[in-house]
Amino acid sequence: LIIACPCAIALASPFTLGNMLRIFGKKKFYIKNTQTIEQLAKIDTAIFDKTGTITTSQKSTAYYEGMPLTAEEESLLKNTIRASNHPLSRSLYDLLKEQNIITLDEYEEHIGKGLESSKGNIKMKIGSANFVGKAIPENMLDTSMYISANNNYKGRYVFQNQYREGLTTTFKNMSQTLNLAILSGDNEGEKTRLEALLPKLTPLFFNQKPEHKLAFIKTLQDQGKKVLMVGDGLNDAGALAQSNVGIAISENINVFSPACDAILDASKFQQLYSYILASKKAIRIIKMSFMLSLLYNCVGLYFAVTGQLEPVIAAILMPLSSISIVAFTTVMTNFIGRKLS
Repeated sequence: LIIACPCAIALASPFTLGNMLRIFGKKKFYIKNTQTIEQLAKIDTAIFDKTGTITTSQKSTAYYEGMPLTAEEESLLKNTIRASNHPLSRSLYDLLKEQNIITLDEYEEHIGKGLESSKGNIKMKIGSANFVGKAIPENMLDTSMYISANNNYKGRYVFQNQYREGLTTTFKNMSQTLNLAILSGDNEGEKTRLEALLPKLTPLFFNQKPEHKLAFIKTLQDQGKKVLMVGDGLNDAGALAQSNVGIAISENINVFSPACDAILDASKFQQLYSYILASKKAIRIIKMSFMLSLLYNCVGLYFAVTGQLEPVIAAILMPLSSISIVAFTTVMTNFIGRKLS
């Protein structure tokens, strides 16, 4: 009975996954729980948002087209986007000149559409063209944030997208074992550029609202796919929650993304596939631990049932078997961790 104790088998999974959780955290990949690692190891499809996910706000530039804004409107604009975590809002906030912080009379963020605020006698809308009431030509395919004040269109900020370093290599490596796709809420203005950057035949879907992204992922899951969604955390909240694993890419890890299973520091975007492979290796370590434990349990049971093993020796071997599994999983997971840059 002592030799057949399953303690060693029971310890394999929590010690392996717990140590991987610690290692990922040190590598700026913050996972909610150990179950997420198990789910990540099963992924066969990866879906990416565009803005704020494969693009970076730290190198973005923008220029303004339209009527000049008054000093009050400039102040209201800056203070409105200050409260938003949307990647374009964060980019524009950093690009605008400094303004005094003011308390807004009203503020509301419409997911997938834009921001609405008021201060004094000025009511401002910031977001998509439809949201602010601006009709645009169908061939206008750039990335823009439109502004209206008191229901009068003022102008727009046009962004020049900067893609994350190593994007092409990352997608090329992932495409070897995973099905990839881009789901973007933006228009097709970057389609040609993305086709040149990404592996051939990577599906690109544009003008996708949050509910469209969620439905797309659900359709894949109905086909038996295990889906990873990588987004910016806010507009992709529904898709992140629906997916088997949702990862929010963050330029600022202090931004809270309740819908996601993990937060990846943007500086580690190139390592995303390495983390997925590390999760798969962690599951293999658990299986190897089970085999190792079963092996010496079978050997020990032979000596025990034939009467060749004294109870005192058996009592010594039982904790040693548990220690050996803990040592094995710790050494192996640390070995995997050292290979992660």
